[in-house]
Amino acid sequence: MLERDGYPAGVPCWVDLIQADLDKTMAFYGGLFDWTFEIRTSNGAPVRYAYAVLEGLVVGGVGGPPAGDAEPSGWTTYVCVDSADDTIKAVTAAGGHVLMPATDIPRSGRVALCADPSGAVFGLWQPAENRGAQLVNAPGSWNFSELRTTDQSAAAKFYGEVFGWVSEPLEMGDGSQTSMWRLPGYGEFLAERDPEIHERQDADQAPGGFADAVALMIPPAIGASATSRAEWTITFAVADADVAMARAIELGATVVVPLFDTEYTRMGTVRDPQGAAFTLSQYRPPEPAL
Repeated sequence: MLERDGYPAGVPCWVDLIQADLDKTMAFYGGLFDWTFEIRTSNGAPVRYAYAVLEGLVVGGVGGPPAGDAEPSGWTTYVCVDSADDTIKAVTAAGGHVLMPATDIPRSGRVALCADPSGAVFGLWQPAENRGAQLVNAPGSWNFSELRTTDQSAAAKFYGEVFGWVSEPLEMGDGSQTSMWRLPGYGEFLAERDPEIHERQDADQAPGGFADAVALMIPPAIGASATSRAEWTITFAVADADVAMARAIELGATVVVPLFDTEYTRMGTVRDPQGAAFTLSQYRPPEPAL
């Protein structure tokens, strides 16, 4: 397992979930992903927060209860930035909105919550001691974040202006209108720490430029109306999608999208007992060409 020690500016680096009952949150995700939890807040704090840990590495955060109406009710994706304050200015200049101004979190970093022009909520993370998730893409950890939107051209313009992302069509094999967001140069950052990344992706027949990928852009969920607000969603990697789906249901989750296959994955979406949706994804690349 390759431990992450940081992320360049413009790359999603952290995910967390704030819910009404933190004990239930920890019981569900601990039972599903074998996470343990390190409580970070002091005894008696009105809002509790914990790091989720898998095999000794931090994979994200959970907390609760929500501090106010601005607190997202689902999983939030945070993008690493050099300056939360400067990025807020870029967000507003590009037509986005600030939901929570830049705030210092002791022993963690400086964070803010924003929304893009279509209402999709995301966070900004200016790292201090917490330099982001230490483990990603391994079973039981964060795999990818996706923007669900009906206006992909407007989203491409906004996130390109704010973070420098480049949007490219991505063929997933299921006929959906999916785009890959790339941050040019990110693949080289990864290759400095993981010299075999390009070789592995070539062997798995990954799309060109996939080493630079930082997020996906996909159509709204099945059943969503044309006027539904855009939203950021989250995917967790699992070793076996069928086993993980059954376990999630056993722990009280409800199925949103049943398991289905794409060219690269077997995946499905569930909603946890307190209402947060997320996707379970088993990576199954195509067989090597003979």
